Amino acid sequence: MENIMGLLSVHVQRGVNLAVRDMRSSDPYVVVKMGKQKLKTGVVKRNVNPVWDETLTLSVTEPNLPITLCFEIALFVKVLRMRLEGLLDGTVIAKVQPNRENCLAEESCIIWSKGKLVQNMALRLRNVECGEVELQLQWIDVPSSRGL
Repeated sequence: MENIMGLLSVHVQRGVNLAVRDMRSSDPYVVVKMGKQKLKTGVVKRNVNPVWDETLTLSVTEPNLPITLCFEIALFVKVLRMRLEGLLDGTVIAKVQPNRENCLAEESCIIWSKGKLVQNMALRLRNVECGEVELQLQWIDVPSSRGL
């Protein structure tokens, strides 16, 4: 734990138009991996538009280590290092455009919300016919960490 920079809260909100894997529906869940860490949401039975509303928390030791569910946090960490404070709620700090590498279904904004930086994103699933997962990232400082 001595190499920890902080914690990344991944609020898995919902899935949209997920691929059917059973006869008429699916029993979806989300797995988030970063390095040796592997976290999983609960299963939502028979639903291709599930609502998880679950928060998974990862210990971040390296900002360039990709998170499987395919999103990168390097820009998010770069903005965190700016040590912004006192901005108006809803201020957009940075925008990430969708491309083939980042799996974004639409533009993702890093915003100042309630005194914290958050990033909302809709990720297009790979290697399936259809589906997106919506989530929100938020950084959690850990007092004993090495920080950003």
